[in-house]
Amino acid sequence: MSRSRRKTPIFSITTAKSESFDKACWHRAFRRAENQRLQSDPESDPHHFHEFSDPWSMQKDGKHWWPDATMIDALMRK
Repeated sequence: MSRSRRKTPIFSITTAKSESFDKACWHRAFRRAENQRLQSDPESDPHHFHEFSDPWSMQKDGKHWWPDATMIDALMRK
């Protein structure tokens, strides 16, 4: 990946590398709740995924546009 470059200077706000753990946890909780709902009452309305996930409580809680990063080659590397 020595030649990979970012096309836009958007960076995450925190130092967390990824949200994969957070996403896996809420997907697991959502699937479990849906399976329980289908077993108990299949005719009921499905759960909405916003009941289980909150982007503000995850490790990376947003992104920020940094236009000066285009001048710094090391920051634009992937």
